[in-house]
Amino acid sequence: MPSRRYFTLLIILLCAALLARGQAGRIGAIIPQRSNETARPTPSPTQTTRGVGPVDDEDVIKVDTQLVWVPVRVMDRAGKFVGGLSKENFRVSEDGVEQDISMFSGEQEPFTVVLLLDMSYSAKFKVSDIQSAAIAFIDQLRPQDRVMVVSFDQDVHVLTEATGDRKEIYRAIRSSRIGTGTSIYEAVDLVVNSRLRSIDGRKAVIMFTDGVDTTSRRVGNSQNLSDAMELDALIYPIEYDTFEDVQTMSHGGTVMNQGPVTIRTSGGGPPQIYPRPTPPIASDPDRGMPFPTPTNGVPTVGAAGTTAAEYQKAAEYLDQLAYRTGGRVYKATSMSTVTDAFTHIASELREFYSIGYYPKQDRVPGKKTFIKVRTDRPGVTVHTREGYLVPKRTKIKGN
Repeated sequence: MPSRRYFTLLIILLCAALLARGQAGRIGAIIPQRSNETARPTPSPTQTTRGVGPVDDEDVIKVDTQLVWVPVRVMDRAGKFVGGLSKENFRVSEDGVEQDISMFSGEQEPFTVVLLLDMSYSAKFKVSDIQSAAIAFIDQLRPQDRVMVVSFDQDVHVLTEATGDRKEIYRAIRSSRIGTGTSIYEAVDLVVNSRLRSIDGRKAVIMFTDGVDTTSRRVGNSQNLSDAMELDALIYPIEYDTFEDVQTMSHGGTVMNQGPVTIRTSGGGPPQIYPRPTPPIASDPDRGMPFPTPTNGVPTVGAAGTTAAEYQKAAEYLDQLAYRTGGRVYKATSMSTVTDAFTHIASELREFYSIGYYPKQDRVPGKKTFIKVRTDRPGVTVHTREGYLVPKRTKIKGN
């Protein structure tokens, strides 16, 4: 009998031990999850919901309430900026639905500025002139603004990452060099997707280019325009026109230092005269190589980057980059207009408010939304982007 009681007691103790072990296993699976949820960081006022919390790919979830930042300028009837406004002075709606303004920053908030320089050959401007104008632009920014310098020819060159060190910025600008080819689409793609998406706060891209692409292979203009609409950054192209210079060279003419350019075609007919002074000297080391095409030779009629259709496409591309992001295009016909453009842009960057909200309606990746911003100040005009594209890859990593 004692042995039977002993055996029964042993069975009871063994079952109790197994039950306790199972409960502990279940508790151990729950506690870490709760602990991780508690420790998940809360986005700061300048942080979007992208990139919060590193976890495995299998834990990636889609975000339906991404923070939307809207840059806003308020101008009076005389065209002067209206400063000193606060969050309470604004109302914002998306697709007709009134939104709650969650975050707001005044005009003193700093910018991260990308200076994007087209270093394919230009018959209008010397490299040293472009560099001097760019440095003068940097000097007009606020000390707290940061600058990234990127140049492009056939390749894209990040000359410095975003920094507030003025000496480093000057060094980067002066290191830019003329090259062949023009990969503007790939340059914009790198700036938008590989650099600015990971930077919080206000952002702007200042482009100095004719907009004609001859050597991009990996990405096109339509992808650039979609990506720009997803990004909360202003884009300001400073556009110069090289069409007449290209035509001169492709028809066998010589672009002189001064005065009008005369092109005599092989077909006989009357000569064509281009009145604009265009001073390229191919042997000038400050100018570099002949006008860039995918090869180093003089461009021929119909070659990449020489047709009127390509220049029209380039102009429309730059217009859309500005329009879709709330910036504007400046035309550059001489170094004085280049300098004026940089001056106006530097001034505008000091005249923006930023409004942030979490959309109330469901997010539809790839859908274009329309934004309207109003203010309670009478007799003013509000300038902002008309809308944005909901990113197709709006995802964060979290539990």
